[in-house]
Amino acid sequence: MTQSRSSLISLVDTPYYHCISRCVRRAFLCGEDKFTGQSFSHRRQWVVERMHCLASLFNIDICAYAIMPNHYHLVLRADIEENQNLSNEDVCRRWCQLYSAPPLVSRWMEQQLNTHAEQEVALEIIGNWRKRLLDISWFMRCLNEFIARKANKEDTCKGRFWEGRFKSQALLDEEALLACMAYVDLNPVRAKMADSVEHSEYTSSFERVHGVTHNEDPHEHPFREKLLLGFVGDEHQANPQGIPYSLIILSCWTGQGAFFVKTNEVRFAHNTQSC
Repeated sequence: MTQSRSSLISLVDTPYYHCISRCVRRAFLCGEDKFTGQSFSHRRQWVVERMHCLASLFNIDICAYAIMPNHYHLVLRADIEENQNLSNEDVCRRWCQLYSAPPLVSRWMEQQLNTHAEQEVALEIIGNWRKRLLDISWFMRCLNEFIARKANKEDTCKGRFWEGRFKSQALLDEEALLACMAYVDLNPVRAKMADSVEHSEYTSSFERVHGVTHNEDPHEHPFREKLLLGFVGDEHQANPQGIPYSLIILSCWTGQGAFFVKTNEVRFAHNTQSC
């Protein structure tokens, strides 16, 4: 039996989750359709830009990602403290960039409510929005729905674009988190789409190294939204928050070298032995 999402995601146990969404159609999320010769590679940029935009609105950080031909991986972190510290006005401002506000909340924002009952109802709605800004299911919904609509419009068709609801897995400790991040970043290497993580376009490791998603002019696709979550540990103990590590090897042999997490960069170490 399918489990409810609330039973799969518990921020009390861990703020870190590995999420996967897969396409249902032969048209693919990106890549080239061998039957028609049409390329859908530009859709990878759609996903990256949308998820960065959503990360700047939700209280959810992106730790790692990889955009593959017919699916994508995300490692997300829910920031409970940031969510609690948002003012009601900030909650409204963020949510209203995604959806229109009901008239009652619009009047609350303009300080035009006259009764206590109206105030209570408006604050209840805003309270629900606050919960959604910390909700990974709502984050994935806003990402997948946007991509599906845009792809269907481009393909001039209707119907499902995604296989079903996204899959999620809780990452309960530091080892699980770093192992999952390595797994995600190494997806293109295992699929023989790239010979090393340094050349794996549309992955978090490529973005951390180059500051962009793919080999294009850095000024063509600069990141204007929220960046990837950084690292804390060792010489960066003073950082307020980030992915925990203690000079741990993040990923193993990739064919050309191993890469290590060091400060907020991904540094490559070429050697001849597997990790």
